[in-house]
Amino acid sequence: MFRWLFIIVVIVFIEIYAFQAFRTLIKTRWLLVSYEVISAIVLVYLIWSFSQFDRSVGQNKQSLMTIGLLLVVYVPKMFLTIFMFGEDLFRLIRGLTNYFVEHDNPSSYIPERRKFVSQIALVIAAIPFASLIYGIFEGKYNFKVIKQQVFFPDLPDAFDGFKITQISDVHSGSFDNHEKIEYAIELINEQETDLILFTGDIVNTHAKEMHPWIETFKRIKQPEYGKYSVLGNHDYGEYVTWPNKKQKDENFEAIKDLYGAIDFKLLLNEHTFIEKDNQKLAIVGVENWGKNFKQAGDLRKASEGLTAQDFKILLSHDPSHWEYQVKDDAKHFQLTLSGHTHGMQFGIEIPGFFKWSPVQYVYKQWAGLYENVGRYVYVNRGFGFHAYPGRVGIMPEITVIELKKGTSVA
Repeated sequence: MFRWLFIIVVIVFIEIYAFQAFRTLIKTRWLLVSYEVISAIVLVYLIWSFSQFDRSVGQNKQSLMTIGLLLVVYVPKMFLTIFMFGEDLFRLIRGLTNYFVEHDNPSSYIPERRKFVSQIALVIAAIPFASLIYGIFEGKYNFKVIKQQVFFPDLPDAFDGFKITQISDVHSGSFDNHEKIEYAIELINEQETDLILFTGDIVNTHAKEMHPWIETFKRIKQPEYGKYSVLGNHDYGEYVTWPNKKQKDENFEAIKDLYGAIDFKLLLNEHTFIEKDNQKLAIVGVENWGKNFKQAGDLRKASEGLTAQDFKILLSHDPSHWEYQVKDDAKHFQLTLSGHTHGMQFGIEIPGFFKWSPVQYVYKQWAGLYENVGRYVYVNRGFGFHAYPGRVGIMPEITVIELKKGTSVA
């Protein structure tokens, strides 16, 4: 009860201050009334839509649209609120100064709202509004191929120049455009790499989400050294309410079968070797292990029989696994490939200069390459999208990693 009361108070607070910004600039009554009516209709729809959420179904097209609308409407209004509330604090301080220090005319204790503050607030609020709209209609399918060289002094000579394509976080239940997904598959195939690795989350929750996309993903070419995958946290079906354990277990088995249906070898706490010119490289795959999510991954079991001298590529969906278990492991996992964070699907990236997203305050490793005493983790920004049906600044990613013999040049 307290939680809902708090939410109502926050919404009312935001609506009042957002309205103040418009009222300061717009004097035409019918425009102000139209703004109030539209705001009320949107709010009623959001309340209704959230009330219809079915925990036995989980995320669907309606919930995606609802979250998208919520962000598009209320993120800009939050910016308006910050500016207008800040101005009110200034007006209050100025009024107190007038009263206690300058002893001005009582009618001028509290200054009037300044029009230029509302103008600035609306201009600033227009930026996230336009960005979120773009993210929904264009950004979510604006696939980027990101190429990364990683140097290792202990890389077997035969694998110098070996290229790997990584995809992660497909979330097929969110897709709504076959043409765009087919284009992304073509991008994958154009890379002509030696190996393809998929680091989990093929669906949001249910195996059936992937059924319309199986033939599309089967068109990913089989590279010379194969296609391997691991499970992500969403692949366990744990974010919905199931009628019984049997149905949940059947869904989980069906999800595992999906990887085989698109010709990926699913590694479940196990490893395999690939060979080139009589030299070997180990592909190690663990089930999901996250600091704050399901911990089914068993690194010991997956790497049983391997030594620190073996060159290993570890597939582990959640990068917190690298932070808390992998990076200091005695078996020396040279390269870990992860995903999971999506870069929060929101942030700012200027390649080579600047990278920021709110998710960095939760995950130390959240997008791109990170290193710890010669051990690396690469965090893929994700292929699909979840919750917010878009991407702003952090675009869907297809990664091409080239393994190089030697040490990197700063």
